[in-house]
Amino acid sequence: MTDPEPVPAVTESAEAIAAMEIRGAATIAAEAAEALAAQAEAVDADSPAAFRASMRAAARTLHRTRPTAVSLPNALRYVLQRMEGHDVEALRRNVVRAAETFVDQLDGARADLGRVGANRLADGDTVMTHCHSTDALACIEAAVDQGKSISAIVKETRPRNQGHITAERLRDIDVPVTLVVDSAARRALDEVDHVLVGADSIAADGGVINKIGTSGLAVNARERGVPIMTAAQTIKLHPETLTGHTVEIEMRDESEVIDDDVRESIGDVAVENPAFDVTPPRYMDAIVTEHGQFPPESIVTLMRELFGEGAAVPWAEP
Repeated sequence: MTDPEPVPAVTESAEAIAAMEIRGAATIAAEAAEALAAQAEAVDADSPAAFRASMRAAARTLHRTRPTAVSLPNALRYVLQRMEGHDVEALRRNVVRAAETFVDQLDGARADLGRVGANRLADGDTVMTHCHSTDALACIEAAVDQGKSISAIVKETRPRNQGHITAERLRDIDVPVTLVVDSAARRALDEVDHVLVGADSIAADGGVINKIGTSGLAVNARERGVPIMTAAQTIKLHPETLTGHTVEIEMRDESEVIDDDVRESIGDVAVENPAFDVTPPRYMDAIVTEHGQFPPESIVTLMRELFGEGAAVPWAEP
């Protein structure tokens, strides 16, 4: 069966997301929700069934652009699972309302999350960071805004050195920064009060998928008795894991790790460059979201509340 043609606003959004003209988890999620609202407002459907079919088709068009991005299907789930009503106009109103609510929550999510995370930081704390996370940064910014004196030990985070970005952002808000190589983390933990990381996604069991090296840092922090928290907006929750789906770990190009000349001089070796690893929930003290802080094992409750039971795919053909 051929999908109903989406309205131009959906096609334009899909093309922009696919071309990475729109990037970043929150930005992609907001664009997808607003595109569904545009579809709902513009589609001319002669029955509830036709309206639902057009909405599912529009969502499939959007989903195909970045099928592995967590925030995109979460936006589609949130809106389509609230597509309720017995006539076209009721369905239209509820879709638009759901999209507006989702985007409004998204707009305030980072600031809300920051305030929650800041409450875990005390005046005079030294925080260790890994990679670069705007959500983790929001917690430190909020703590500084509260008048707390915070300093940071920033891991460089090889191979792309995203820690340099974090160091620059922290200096912009006058946080004293010490930059360390990744292998110095265990030693530096003796001077740390809190470890603060972000997340690429979070599984239903509370496992945190984040930049490679997070898991090792968490194990070292636990051994040292240093609390570690993940700061992540709820668009990073991964509903598919409710049914046992495993999160695929992206393997990136070896050129990020070793250049051609060095590789040639070393000889014939295999090079692996995993982008992420999984930190088991037992090594994480708290997951901080815009809805509050949760023990990792309890995050499944919030996931079900926001996105429904199981790996629902409301954009699939019936």
